[in-house]
Amino acid sequence: MSENRSKEEIVKDIKSILEDKVAPSVAQHNGFINYIDFDETLGLLKLEMAGSCSGCAMSKLTLQQGVESMMKHYVPEVNALVGEDDLQAGKQGYEPFVPRNAHPDDM
Repeated sequence: MSENRSKEEIVKDIKSILEDKVAPSVAQHNGFINYIDFDETLGLLKLEMAGSCSGCAMSKLTLQQGVESMMKHYVPEVNALVGEDDLQAGKQGYEPFVPRNAHPDDM
């Protein structure tokens, strides 16, 4: 049976994991993952994908296979995770990845 921790304690742990375990990996690619909110009733953690992570095709995979499993392991109150792209990323020169259906020379 798990102890009942306050939202403040849970958020402190979440932020610590983001800083110590997640940030170094995504920083290698000029990315950032920032805390937005945690709904303790649902166990839903909301994170912002910023820098080169914003709009990156791999960011969803990173969230699901890396960050979410890590959070669930270290912070058992986390049941699910959702990510939102940083709306300011475009102003910083980061653009979402858009796959091409055909190369212009093929047309």
